[in-house]
Amino acid sequence: MLDIPAPRRVSELTALIIDEDPLVHELIKSAMLEIGISKIATAQNAYYAVRRCEQTRFDIVLISFNVQSDKDGFHLLEELKFKGYVTKATTVIFLSAETAPELVHCVVEMQPNDFWVKPLDRNRVENRLRHIFEVRKRLHRLYYCVDTENYSSAIYLADELLKRNELAHYFPNIKRVKGECLFKLFEFAEAQKYYEELQHEYKYGWVSIGLLRAMLAQDKLEEAEPKIKELKEREDTRFLVYDVLAHYFIEHEDYKNAYEEIKTATQLAPRNIERNRKSCDLARLNHDRKGQYLSAQNVAKYARNSIHDSPDLRLNVVRTGIDLATTLTAGEARTLYVKIERMMRELEAEFGKQLEEPLTVVKVRLLCVRQNKKEAEKLLKDKVSQEANGSIDENLEKVKAFHELGMREESLKLLEEVKKQIGGDSWSGRVVSEYIEQEKIERKEIHFTAKELGEMAKTHFKEKRFKPAYANLTQAFKLSPNNPQLAMSLLRLLTAMVEQEKDTLDEHQQSLACECAAILAASDMENDTKQKLEMFAKILKIDLANLSL
Repeated sequence: MLDIPAPRRVSELTALIIDEDPLVHELIKSAMLEIGISKIATAQNAYYAVRRCEQTRFDIVLISFNVQSDKDGFHLLEELKFKGYVTKATTVIFLSAETAPELVHCVVEMQPNDFWVKPLDRNRVENRLRHIFEVRKRLHRLYYCVDTENYSSAIYLADELLKRNELAHYFPNIKRVKGECLFKLFEFAEAQKYYEELQHEYKYGWVSIGLLRAMLAQDKLEEAEPKIKELKEREDTRFLVYDVLAHYFIEHEDYKNAYEEIKTATQLAPRNIERNRKSCDLARLNHDRKGQYLSAQNVAKYARNSIHDSPDLRLNVVRTGIDLATTLTAGEARTLYVKIERMMRELEAEFGKQLEEPLTVVKVRLLCVRQNKKEAEKLLKDKVSQEANGSIDENLEKVKAFHELGMREESLKLLEEVKKQIGGDSWSGRVVSEYIEQEKIERKEIHFTAKELGEMAKTHFKEKRFKPAYANLTQAFKLSPNNPQLAMSLLRLLTAMVEQEKDTLDEHQQSLACECAAILAASDMENDTKQKLEMFAKILKIDLANLSL
């Protein structure tokens, strides 16, 4: 017999209501008193909510998204979980007047017990509370086993509960718990069979997502394709399927597809800091400088006033901005540099001593991109340590600074040190580790930035030195793939090679030409660019109608 403590009586429970509106407090308190809960505390902002939780362990927490005076409810709930004030045993109810899909997806990820849309109705609040506590009471033993990670016992209890017809109303909750326990025990074949049977009974999104996860856990991607297509079209599963696929592709080291999936997941639920970080890591690995910059901006934006907030997040926006600027035209780069310098002044004013070396490294890189390498080298030698003495991001920035100044041995040595900083076999760790391996290869083979290589190729092209121009541009394209400007330059060069050298492209060059044409076709082209593309495609025998990236 399992030794499980009895559930607490409703009259013994403590509740905390967090909302700006005192009328919301009164309405919910009235409903709680009606069902027997009398130990009720309230808070009108996040600051006082945290203070309350420091003093009292609450069984029920109702938290409004619209706690705008210091931090929103999403960040507050994240902080309460991080500090251990909200656990699996806590009943969490999220309140919001907003129902935008982006917010709903983010809330669902935080896994509250319920989500109420304002304005609240007194009778409905009372009925929902009665239902929530009845479920907790009836399924207390099952939830206790899950909370204590006794998954085998949880499956046994679930099967026993499913024999009791009087609990038919709770069968969906019980069956969902059983499915999750099968995953925890790595019983993926059994889980697939289980969810396939549930499909005939329920149309819930969690059933379909559970089936997809079970199939992917067994490497059945091809078999799962029809299910994936179906789930991407369903409103209740669209976000989750992209997230599941991103994790699957990371497991299989398919970082290009992982990035495409996680970009969409991040757009659908933009507030998740960890997903934005993963998107930033994958963008860096896939040489998507703009995507990396935008992801870094999102991390800094959504982390503001949260437990994740730190000056390093804002500094990462500056770092990724410099990376992006090296791929832009002179005019576009100037506009971005104005933003970067403004952010740097703000960071220096707020955190000057705390960020002294990281900010110096950024200044070195800015001097490099402006071709003031003599001053950059002096600043680096005087103010920057050659040791890996900071975070991974700080040290990777040093690697770039050393490389851009031609100090390739120091750059490669530092990369080896950074690799030692990556611990465990985490999702993000694998991505960063792959990026470092990629960097080691590229730093050895490619000695200039994409922008510098582009300028060198332009000079060679004017002098009709097509082979060195091609070598420069292919290296630049390796550093900055999916760049429309480089794609256009490569197409122009390949066309000139065919026309002036009266030669045909080899298999690799033809494939590269098609890739460049596909990048341009997928971009927002002006009419003259479109006309040039059509002209180049005709000469290079590229079928624009059947291109795919």
